[in-house]
Amino acid sequence: MPATAINEETVTELIGDAVAAPSMHNAQPWRFLYHRRDRSIDLYADPLRAMPTADPEGRALRIGCGAALLNLRVAAWQAGLRPDVTVSGASEDAGPVATVRLAEAAPREIDHDLAGLHEMIGKRHTSRYPFADEPLPERLRQRLIAQAEAEGASLSFPAGWHLSLILDVIEEAESESEYTGDPDEQRWVRTGTAESDTARDGIPEYSLGARKREGRAPVRDFARGHAATDRGSAAFERMPQLAVVSTHDDDPEEWLAAGQAMERVLLLATREGVASSFATQALERSHLRWLLRDPVRGAGPVQMILRLGYGPMGARAPRRAVRDVLEITP
Repeated sequence: MPATAINEETVTELIGDAVAAPSMHNAQPWRFLYHRRDRSIDLYADPLRAMPTADPEGRALRIGCGAALLNLRVAAWQAGLRPDVTVSGASEDAGPVATVRLAEAAPREIDHDLAGLHEMIGKRHTSRYPFADEPLPERLRQRLIAQAEAEGASLSFPAGWHLSLILDVIEEAESESEYTGDPDEQRWVRTGTAESDTARDGIPEYSLGARKREGRAPVRDFARGHAATDRGSAAFERMPQLAVVSTHDDDPEEWLAAGQAMERVLLLATREGVASSFATQALERSHLRWLLRDPVRGAGPVQMILRLGYGPMGARAPRRAVRDVLEITP
């Protein structure tokens, strides 16, 4: 494919794809700074959109930024541009978490595996609806595992006692949340407010999905504690299919890698007609997160839990305009 000219219009399109990434409670915790002189994009984590209660270390914030970074890379390759990425392992808020330098790519340089996922950026949505009790084919599971490995992370599909344990831990986290409340969650749910139809971030009422009447699918009821909503109820999966994203270590650089792996997995899943949502309840409780690891496999720390299956693909959640997250400098 011919390379696209690198100008402000191109950069705006790239950032438009980047911000379609998922993030915790759709807080969209990122900012971008484009430098005309060296044709580079700095990606910053936005501390104003952090969640001190559920994410005190900024782990989920970095995962969201990693997902945006993966989308940016996909969009660049699809445009015939080579995204050379430098990642920062520092945990402070002042500097960028990653810098992407753009250059025109020769045809032989194009990463077609990533470029081929571009169309899915606008089609991937979080689905909080029931999925069919139909297992993903083993061949597809292996392809999803390969996507995570390509980003330096690992993906596993827990079964048997380990799946039951994870579901038990998530249910315990749900119970704790019902008892203690979660100010971070309350801040980002747009149910029953005047801004619910116009907000460009957070979780709108139309994307909440049905209430769970039965089944063990770990779908969080974000409407809990908010004004009543007419969503109805439904039976969810008896035994959901979960995919666990893990990394070797547990530091800011690994969190960014986990976010890229997660999004790469989700884009391929979307292309294969697989719907997805997230099960982060136990990950938001430090005393429960360590219980999620599989002691038999010896996998590293769990960074994300995905719920995958065949069902409604979900509605598009709102996104802030590119002009609100992108600054351009000489």
